[in-house]
Amino acid sequence: MEENNLKRDIIINISEFETRLAILEDSKLVELWVERPEAERRIGDIYKGMIKSVFPGMQAAFIDIGLEKNAFLHVSDLGIPPDLWDEKAFHRKRKPHQKIENVLKKDQEILIQIIKESLGTKGPRVSSQISLPGRYLVLVPGEDRLAVSRKIKDPGERKRLKSQVSELKPRGFGIIIRTVAEGKEKREFKSDIKMLAKMWHNIKKKAEKKKAPALIHEDIGMISGIMRDTLSPQVNEVVVDSKYEYKKLLSYLRSIAPAYRSRVRLYNNEIPIFDFYNIEPELEKMLSRKVWLKKGAYIVIDQTEAMVTIDINTGRFVGKSNQPQTILNANLEAAKEIARQIRLRDIGGLIIIDYIDMESREDRRKVYDEFKAALRSDRSKYSILPISDFGLIEMTRERTKPSFIFTYSDPCPCCGGTGRVISAETQAAKLERWFKRARILTVDREYNLIVSEELYKILTEGRRSRIKGLQKQLRLRIDVTKDPSLPPEGYKILTKEDLDVTDKFKV
Repeated sequence: MEENNLKRDIIINISEFETRLAILEDSKLVELWVERPEAERRIGDIYKGMIKSVFPGMQAAFIDIGLEKNAFLHVSDLGIPPDLWDEKAFHRKRKPHQKIENVLKKDQEILIQIIKESLGTKGPRVSSQISLPGRYLVLVPGEDRLAVSRKIKDPGERKRLKSQVSELKPRGFGIIIRTVAEGKEKREFKSDIKMLAKMWHNIKKKAEKKKAPALIHEDIGMISGIMRDTLSPQVNEVVVDSKYEYKKLLSYLRSIAPAYRSRVRLYNNEIPIFDFYNIEPELEKMLSRKVWLKKGAYIVIDQTEAMVTIDINTGRFVGKSNQPQTILNANLEAAKEIARQIRLRDIGGLIIIDYIDMESREDRRKVYDEFKAALRSDRSKYSILPISDFGLIEMTRERTKPSFIFTYSDPCPCCGGTGRVISAETQAAKLERWFKRARILTVDREYNLIVSEELYKILTEGRRSRIKGLQKQLRLRIDVTKDPSLPPEGYKILTKEDLDVTDKFKV
């Protein structure tokens, strides 16, 4: 379905400890944004930072901006000038193939903007090329180019927009014309430029007075930012369950898009808003590796630090026609759902999709086209390669914030994030080796062994109990008890004096 024909709804749930915003397309959840007080959105915030180290080998610098982790600046994100409050540097041209060590030095102050949130052990990624987004335009200080969003396809409209905005473009600024500018007139662009130029003037003044590290400019909040970036004629309604946020949103829209105020509605139903719109059950599914499709096929999504792999299986889908057609139908259905899951889980970085093998080049082209069409509504930048002879699609997708799974879950304390735990059989064998080490390395001869129910069965049941055999072989006394609260591979080893020695002889 074409993006222009989609009916889009924005549903906002406010609670004391969490703000959630869901975007529905034709009543189907496609995007979710979550903000919590301890992890507020920082993308777009501008800081005056102090360079702590420059690494020529990495062509990168680490910058203290006053947060827990230093920010990371790569040479590819290095705008000219680095000291953006230096008026003389305003009209210098960007140097191609510049080396970071020739531009930045340790203890130098620099104005930067966060372009990617912190993820895991990594600090935020930043750029020294500041960009200030408005409703219809993005103002880029220190640049001179005029660009139009690639999503505006009509050549005549692109030419019209460029012509109108070029007449308004102030000297020393670049401008990017946003997708929502399509069909808009000069007066709306003029208002945007005036507001953004004033904002930049205030940022420069504040940066001159502040000592690094310091926050110079905070971008608008999550709700307002998404409203600014997504409001379009396709938005049917915006529903919010907080009276305070409802009034705040109406006030914000009065200044940027007054025509859309009538589409904002306060939710008053007793049923929780995400339950009413059937969003909550979808959130539960988002934590699962396996996603079932309507006809019985399923996809499996595995996320690692380096990449994400997505595998398609026919499952219970056997089809009514021949095998190639069954495989094609399963892959076509999977292509749509994978595009939705990528947006919904906000999966970024390198993504490998393993479709069910198709011998026909024409079938591979159909699946590729279906997948590309399903991704048209995605607001993140992405790049896709055609399906290879091995049935794989390789793609990259812009990652600006942690994926949903990192927001809503922690690594498993049992498996350490592998997704698998040691089997009880393997653990029983490890326990036997533990006692063999203990027999040699300590004088203790009596132990209390506390194990999970599963381990208890393996160690004590059967005609020849493993634990009895171990006691006889090593001439030890081992009293075994079970604890149902322990995980399947869990155990504790105590001495006669109740000293916990579980970790003493682990390998």
